Amino acid sequence: MTGETTVRTAVRIHGRGAQRRALRALLDGLPAHGGRLLLAGEPGLGRTTLLQWAARSFRAGPVLHLGPDPEATATAGHLLDTLRAAADGAPLLVCVDDAHLWDAPARSALGRAAEHLDSAGRVGLLLSAASDRAVDPALARLPVVRLDPLAPPRAAALLDDVTDGAAAPAVRERLLAEAEGNPALLLAMTRRLSPAELRGHRPLPGPPADAATLVEVAGGAEAAPSARARDMLLTVAAAVRASDGPDVDAGLVRDALRRLRPARESGARPEPLPAQLARAGDRLRFHSPLVRRTVYAIGAPDRRRAVHGALAEVLESGGDRLPGLLHRSWSLSGPARDPARADRLAAVAADGTAPAPYRLRATAYARAAELTADPAGRAERYTAAAEQALLAGRPEQARPLLAAARDRAAPAAVRGRAELVRGLVELGDGPVGDAHQSLSLAASLLAEAAPAEAATAALAAADAAWAAGDLPACLATLAPEPAPRTGGAASLRRPHGPTTVAAVMHHHRVGMRALLEGRLDRAGAPLGQVVERGRTEDRPEPLLRSAAAALLLGDVDAARRAGARALAAVRQLGSQSLEPRALEYLAYAELRAGRHPQARTHAEEGLRTALRAGQRNTAAHHRAVLALAASIEEEPDAVARHVAEALETARRHGLAQAATLAQWAAARADLGRGRPFDAADRLGLLVLPGPGRGHFAVWRLAVPCFVEAAVPAGRHEEAREVLTDFAGWAAFGADPQAAAQLARCRALLAPPDRADDLYRQALARHDEAGGDFERARTALLYGKWLRRRRRPREARDRLGAALAGFERCGAGVWAAQARDELRALGAAPHATGTPTPLGRLTPQQLRIARYVAEGATNREVALALGVSTRTVDYHLRKVFAALGIRSRLELARVVGQAEQGRAARRTAAHQEKTGARP
Repeated sequence: MTGETTVRTAVRIHGRGAQRRALRALLDGLPAHGGRLLLAGEPGLGRTTLLQWAARSFRAGPVLHLGPDPEATATAGHLLDTLRAAADGAPLLVCVDDAHLWDAPARSALGRAAEHLDSAGRVGLLLSAASDRAVDPALARLPVVRLDPLAPPRAAALLDDVTDGAAAPAVRERLLAEAEGNPALLLAMTRRLSPAELRGHRPLPGPPADAATLVEVAGGAEAAPSARARDMLLTVAAAVRASDGPDVDAGLVRDALRRLRPARESGARPEPLPAQLARAGDRLRFHSPLVRRTVYAIGAPDRRRAVHGALAEVLESGGDRLPGLLHRSWSLSGPARDPARADRLAAVAADGTAPAPYRLRATAYARAAELTADPAGRAERYTAAAEQALLAGRPEQARPLLAAARDRAAPAAVRGRAELVRGLVELGDGPVGDAHQSLSLAASLLAEAAPAEAATAALAAADAAWAAGDLPACLATLAPEPAPRTGGAASLRRPHGPTTVAAVMHHHRVGMRALLEGRLDRAGAPLGQVVERGRTEDRPEPLLRSAAAALLLGDVDAARRAGARALAAVRQLGSQSLEPRALEYLAYAELRAGRHPQARTHAEEGLRTALRAGQRNTAAHHRAVLALAASIEEEPDAVARHVAEALETARRHGLAQAATLAQWAAARADLGRGRPFDAADRLGLLVLPGPGRGHFAVWRLAVPCFVEAAVPAGRHEEAREVLTDFAGWAAFGADPQAAAQLARCRALLAPPDRADDLYRQALARHDEAGGDFERARTALLYGKWLRRRRRPREARDRLGAALAGFERCGAGVWAAQARDELRALGAAPHATGTPTPLGRLTPQQLRIARYVAEGATNREVALALGVSTRTVDYHLRKVFAALGIRSRLELARVVGQAEQGRAARRTAAHQEKTGARP
């Protein structure tokens, strides 16, 4: 089996960007000063690989690989002398791999030498140590860079890299789930497979991560000094299998050990806690998940069953039915199939009166499936396990369970539920086109036996088509359906009993289809009923639908309320999979309300929860919100980072909505920084008719930005063209700001005798709708218009109001525009920061300098500012003279340095204000 393989050596490091940046900082500093760093991680995470990468990357001097030589490491002084001699005055990188394997005196000398490294000159000390036990006191004071398991996308990229993408999908999912992000374990399992096994032509050896493979990767880290210590390690490892997390109750372990040991040992003196374990309060856990798995795998079968039996006795005596039944099922050595025990396990897993987390229910359903003799029943229970794993936020566990649930002989309802779960997994983390197909298939399979679940699948399929920007598919999926019957099942079967959300689903479906068909008069009533339901509901699904419907209708206050209630309900249930979605709706509602700081807060939290739950698609939406929030602040680097990360996932998975929002954010950042040509180019691709137009439900939101950018760019006809569509959107009333934005856009395009009234109308509409940011944008444009019409007093009032509005909502980059305009009027807005070379310029010269530094030609600057090219030439000569420069290249450098300094000062001021550390 192991003689023939398609696996090759990994050609690059995957998913260690943060660690490599820390190492690079150490290496870059060595020519000037010394430094020290400790790489810590459990066995198999790549400490040695990163150490070797650092050694290969160091070019400023020699590299010394230091081993535990008794003579060189006898004392700290001897070690420092060794380093000085090796450096010989040049920068030196010293690499020490597996420092935890050195003997205690050598580790102590190493730690003391590291503390006095400055006396050795320009020496960098880079160590690695396994974190399968507590940090050695001799190394505890070193700055630490920790290695965590690879995120699922990074682990998948590593697997594809070493197999050239040859692994069959089911095999790939199984290997990734078994590896749990440990790259060495992933590679070791893959090396075991023949080409036929890798491609799915032959069954995988079971289990893929067997005891020998785990021991190979763990490297002996699981060894225990005594039989008692081995029993404690095995008991903790066994108890974790029926736990909701990596730790277990210390009292449970203690009571199980008392039942496990002979009576004559019960009074023996307690031993210290094994080094592989850590204790926090009354909880015990392994320092390393890999070591925990290895301890369990190498345990003797009879001893494992005895440990499970002891745990079952303790739990059953305390009334913990579900974990007790699980341990009892693992304690018996009877036949592989045990239908009676399987039925009991599945019944308790489905019992809502027995409190248990989703993850534990998933384990119970999976164990019940293993014990089930009937193939159809086995498929149903594997599907139920996948449902619970998904609700627990563990899609990487749900995928192999769904693969195990495949059975063509299973009833249509069972296959339909499996496709429903598969589609929901893909909707959160996969190509949304694939998710649409799976969910549509689920709807057809469930139509007869489970119509309520079929409706849920159909609406989820519409969500997938919506995310993809596929309007025809969305409409087809939302085809008319019969009115819902009472007593239907929920979207995913909940352990707390059957619920019905059929009415909410039906009204949402009817209203959403009417909206997409342009029958706005028919959309309001059904969507309004969904919104109204959110005022009294306490279940996540109806509340999430209520928030979505409120966003469609433009009722942002209702959307915020429903989103906040959904978030609270999701957290009460402990559903890790629904929390990112609730935060997504809440962040969108805050954004639509113009509350950018609150949107940013919720999106930051949503991004963290989405990544923890393995939902890259949801994470892409949160990154788009973060980009939009950052686009009004003076953070161009943050905008670019969020946009790039959102687009990376959006393009791979077909997320048209997230891509449109991210591109709009990039354009709005350009517009805020006074770059209308770039903004118009970006936005033209999104809003102008053609195959590349943005998402059908989003592009209209970007029209006001396009008009604002298109007018100074000289693209008036295109602006008028899209404004016709936008007028229809504003009339619908789904966007509370649209009417005011429409008046503002018309003012930008109007002749002078009409613009004044239109600007005033826009401000009046803003007063009705609320929202500081949009009102301040209108006031800024009006103030600019007034200044150019030589009405300084009125202009000063509008610009002052704009500045106050921008400052109140944290729109720093737009506030800078308002300050520049006030200075051009001779007003003196409160100064911030320290003087820079650009402070010698007049406001008009400063605006021209910034445009030119961005690469604009004199003609483009003239169009943007509404002046002649001769005026631009005149001011540009004055700029060169004031700054003592001779070229546009030098101007770009001076402006860039000044802008970086301003951004750094604003960041420092923000950190000081909020108490954040750099």
